[in-house]
Amino acid sequence: MISKKLRDKFKKIKLLLLDVDGVLTDGRIIYDSEGRDAKCFDVHDGLGVALLARMGIKTILVTAKGSGCLAHRAKDMRAEAVYRMDRNNMAGHAAKTEAYAKILKKHRLRDKEVCFVGDDLVDLCVLKECGLPVATRNAVAEVRRAAVYVTRHAGGRGAVREIAELILKSQGLWERAVGKFL
Repeated sequence: MISKKLRDKFKKIKLLLLDVDGVLTDGRIIYDSEGRDAKCFDVHDGLGVALLARMGIKTILVTAKGSGCLAHRAKDMRAEAVYRMDRNNMAGHAAKTEAYAKILKKHRLRDKEVCFVGDDLVDLCVLKECGLPVATRNAVAEVRRAAVYVTRHAGGRGAVREIAELILKSQGLWERAVGKFL
């Protein structure tokens, strides 16, 4: 159960903005002998993003480390877009701040209409600007302190689904979103 104040924040959300590694995945990166990477995604998170899309709430992924499989996963989940940061910007925060500003402008959104879920230091810049900063359970301490909500589930293990459900339920859209499954 969440507080009324927090529920009011979830009611205003029009865009779910997600970091990838450590949020949509458990943070591990697996390389094969050819140097190709693989990532593990949680099926529940994917359905959560698809349910948001069904109800007109967009999800955008912002990542400092692109991967060939990410475009496929984003399409499968019905995510709106993937913003990939410059590989030369190891800090990542300047690029994420820039991406955040572009996303707000492109989608004509205000900070209070954006929920961002992060887990690591490079996410702090966006967490401090968005209206609903969320940290995964496995996030570093600084990120958990910057968040107004910390998920019960870890990144790559249902954290995104948890947030999707909170958004839909707070906005009174849950029953309609899952109606065809009932």
